[in-house]
Amino acid sequence: MTIILDIILPVFGLVLIGFGATKAGFFDDAAIRGLSLFVFNFAIPVMLFRTLAQTDLPETLEWGFLLSYYGGAFAVCGLGMACAGLLFGRPLEAQGAAALTAGYSNTVLLGIPLILTAFGDAAGLPLFLLVAFHSLLLLPAATAVIEAGRGRAEGLKRLPLVTAIGMAKNPIFVGLMAGLAFNLLGLAIPGPVDTVAETLGRAALPCATFAMGASLARYRIAGSLGESAVLIGLKILVHPILVWVLATWVFSVDPLWTSVAVVMAALPTGVNAYLFAQRYGTGIATAATAVLVSTGITIGTLSLLLYVLGVR
Repeated sequence: MTIILDIILPVFGLVLIGFGATKAGFFDDAAIRGLSLFVFNFAIPVMLFRTLAQTDLPETLEWGFLLSYYGGAFAVCGLGMACAGLLFGRPLEAQGAAALTAGYSNTVLLGIPLILTAFGDAAGLPLFLLVAFHSLLLLPAATAVIEAGRGRAEGLKRLPLVTAIGMAKNPIFVGLMAGLAFNLLGLAIPGPVDTVAETLGRAALPCATFAMGASLARYRIAGSLGESAVLIGLKILVHPILVWVLATWVFSVDPLWTSVAVVMAALPTGVNAYLFAQRYGTGIATAATAVLVSTGITIGTLSLLLYVLGVR
């Protein structure tokens, strides 16, 4: 009960408030867009920059940690493709969208608030390492599958350049890289600037979770419910189990870092999976259903997982 009251309720409570406010008409599309732009372009990038700039970095990169998480993520993406193709007869391009629906976590809007609330500032470094590589690795891989399915060789040739340009324009990635640069160069954030950054950072987490709920209010349960159910099962059950096995039995990752990776894997399908499907015009209804339903289910599954991990 303590986990629900102290961790799950504050985070998911804001999600539900955002959802209800939008459903009731108090928060329209323009307001959702404005809040989302504030969260993605200002609050979270500044918070990530300030935190990473002031964090004690390990002497070597924790490759076992990254391989545990992304090994599990890509395995689940592969399983999502296989299920979409073999069980539901989807073409290769739709399998690419299914892969992302199964393996792409809601890292920013839900993962950052939940993990920092559950584990505190000590979880900041492993959390931000996962956030830094998340879209950089998963989105290009899914894009390559879709382009291959459509026979667009030209699209595949341009993929590295498009990815590099996209990341350079991503405020969250820029904030992470700027914070890392400050840290490695031993630079200190000037006092007044640090005060402004701290204030913006305090707004990041509540605004992110509220924006998450407001965005969910626009989605509908539709499409192949069986396919969505399979992909949701892969996302919130198989993904964290695979990450735990890799982190504990293969790479012997630090217990706190293991917990961060497992909780990140157990998060619901990220909104970007739906936006990606919408962009390419494939698997849209399945992705929307997965985002909406998996978010609701994880109120219970994440509570149980945090209890198992010893969070009190």
